[in-house]
Amino acid sequence: MTLMSVTDSVFLAVETREHPMHVGGLELFTPPADAGPDYPRDLRAALLRHTDARPVFRRHPANPVSTRGYVAWAEDTELELDYHFRHSALPGPGRVRELLEVTSRWHSTPLDRHRPLWEIHLVEGLQDGRFAMYSKIHHALMDGVSALRQLRGVLSTDPDARDCPPPWGSPPSAEGRTGSPRRGFLHGLPVPDPRRLVRTGRATVGQLAGLAPMATRVATEAWREHRLTLPLRAPKTMLNVPIGGARRFAAESWERTRIAHVAHAARVSSNDIVLAMCSGALRTYLTEHGALPDEPLVAMVPVSLRGRTEAGATSGNRIGAILCDLGTHLADPTARLSRVARSMADGKRLFSDLTPIQALVLSAFNVAPLAATPLPGFVEHTRPPFNIVISNVPGPRERLYFNGARLDGIYPASVLLDGQALNITFTNGPTTLDCGITGCRRSVPHLQRLLGHLEQSLADLECAVA
Repeated sequence: MTLMSVTDSVFLAVETREHPMHVGGLELFTPPADAGPDYPRDLRAALLRHTDARPVFRRHPANPVSTRGYVAWAEDTELELDYHFRHSALPGPGRVRELLEVTSRWHSTPLDRHRPLWEIHLVEGLQDGRFAMYSKIHHALMDGVSALRQLRGVLSTDPDARDCPPPWGSPPSAEGRTGSPRRGFLHGLPVPDPRRLVRTGRATVGQLAGLAPMATRVATEAWREHRLTLPLRAPKTMLNVPIGGARRFAAESWERTRIAHVAHAARVSSNDIVLAMCSGALRTYLTEHGALPDEPLVAMVPVSLRGRTEAGATSGNRIGAILCDLGTHLADPTARLSRVARSMADGKRLFSDLTPIQALVLSAFNVAPLAATPLPGFVEHTRPPFNIVISNVPGPRERLYFNGARLDGIYPASVLLDGQALNITFTNGPTTLDCGITGCRRSVPHLQRLLGHLEQSLADLECAVA
């Protein structure tokens, strides 16, 4: 058995039927030109012959139904790949609508804790000849960004390559490695360097000492200058209610050149345009349901802040949780975009001046109220820390293939929590911006309409900057 980290244990402990804690993704593929009618079945049969799964794909809780907490992982030594890798066909007429409907059902179902915590569904029957793969893995094993990296690791830039391993396998470059362990490693594990530990300890003490000045600065900018958005200041909306276990999932793609053109004309970032698209779509959606609040909605936006103040490429990644004013109370798309851009600029400017630990503390402060959502009555009787999570995850910037099949899109399916009934996540492909929207089936009716609203919101921005 392997000891479980505290974070992994928490993801398992908070999971209920209403709150499945897996992340997922839907990938669309165009088969190679020489593919026959049995291509999906033959592909699955070929992949099932790869029985050497990575350790993370063999793990399940040592005590699946323990009431004493989850403290260790057990390894499945007889992994039943036929159970985890499933083959399905869409009902007629095989539209994307049918694909999204079955994806919604699969994403609603918790994973079996007596088995390794992942599933992959190979789906054929799309009327345009393409096939899809929907995968989900428990957040205790892998987060969404790591899952995307795992997918990219088994794909190839060569359309003629036919040796891509399955998603549970290791990339070709990692297979068959032999030789002596690397210096600084013992039995494959890193050996701590005492001198580095001392330097790290001194740096950490210095960063912690700066927390008080950081708190003073945050308070000044938030309350006196009104330049920062704080948690628990977002308005109450129909999206911030207790949720059920059933999900809806919708997906769409936009050409990245459209977003880039608007961003260039408006002199803002592409991420600002994406947030403004969401702002306009949410405003229209809530107006349709007579639920648009007078105050602007607030989005929690995970952003990478690597290298803003550090010199060199070895500074590592810095992730911040910025609260963004979406300006949904404003009817003019240009005014909404300006509000979004200013809010994001203020948040990034503050984070860029912080040390990694200080940035982590501030981010934790922004999302900390979510920890209280399981408490009875908390969601119903308090303001939400924010109204929605909107993420823009870097994706592959070059065309990728899976055993000859061209990857056409990656659409993330995310975790929902009480008080957070809707999530919008984007990935950047070589030519497209791919969007996956996950919503509580009961609390977010007609979820698919948000796709049309996003398109209209982008068209409004295009007209506004023309």
